[in-house]
Amino acid sequence: MSEELLAVADELYALTLAEFTPARDARAKELKGSDLGKDVKMLKKPSLAAWVVNLLVRRDPDQVDQVLTVGAALRGAAAAMSGEQLRALTRQRRQVTAAVTQQARSLATEAGVKVTQAVADQVEATLTAAMLDERCSQAVRSGLLVTAITTTGVDEVDLGGAVALPAALGFEASPVASRDPDAPVAGTRPDLHVVPDPEAEEKARAAAQEALDEAEDELRTARSAYEETVSAQSALEARSMQLQAEIDEFKRRLADLEASADEVDDELGDAEEARTEAYAELEEATTARDTAAAEVERRTAAR
Repeated sequence: MSEELLAVADELYALTLAEFTPARDARAKELKGSDLGKDVKMLKKPSLAAWVVNLLVRRDPDQVDQVLTVGAALRGAAAAMSGEQLRALTRQRRQVTAAVTQQARSLATEAGVKVTQAVADQVEATLTAAMLDERCSQAVRSGLLVTAITTTGVDEVDLGGAVALPAALGFEASPVASRDPDAPVAGTRPDLHVVPDPEAEEKARAAAQEALDEAEDELRTARSAYEETVSAQSALEARSMQLQAEIDEFKRRLADLEASADEVDDELGDAEEARTEAYAELEEATTARDTAAAEVERRTAAR
């Protein structure tokens, strides 16, 4: 049942906004009385921003895949980068999403739909969310968005109301070019897909590709800079270990010298006591000699 429903949804969400509701109702009427018919009837009409993203995914899937691949690479590299490197990559990511958003606006214009700046901002926010979050990336790839998506890349996004079906995550939309023009969706015209102007599409693709190439170059530069910082850190860690070893050796030598100093202090104390005792004995001997000398002098004088 889910595969059949996904197949029907894949066809319906490839239509224009004006054609979506009539085609959905016509298909549900064909399937009336079945669970599939009820499920088809419950499919929500996408917002304009969601429709533009779905259109981009179907008209230019290769470009979208490249953008999302860069997003995955940036997510993988972000944890190991410095704040300055992350800011540089964020600027590049914004350039990519801005360029691809402009391409999506061009595709919508070619399909006869005018996209305001407010809607374009929602499209860019959705593409940014797809680059920041893997589940948002899956939602975009499905081509079954019903609303725009936003995320900071930190908190988990509730995609329950953002996609037409829970099974949309992991599903990939069919490119418009792969559809059989002789087998239109019930209730629609076989010529409902407008053929884009090759020159305009090529210019938009070239602009997006240029922005993507710049982002990839910046990523390589940032990775090289990160590897250099890792090498410098390793050298500093080795130097730090060497200095710490020298400090430990000096500490050991200092401890030995302090112990020797304590021993000398003890010996010095003993020497001072010995000197005091010797000095007392010297004074006593001097007094005795002086007394004896005086007695000799007295007796000599008495003769």
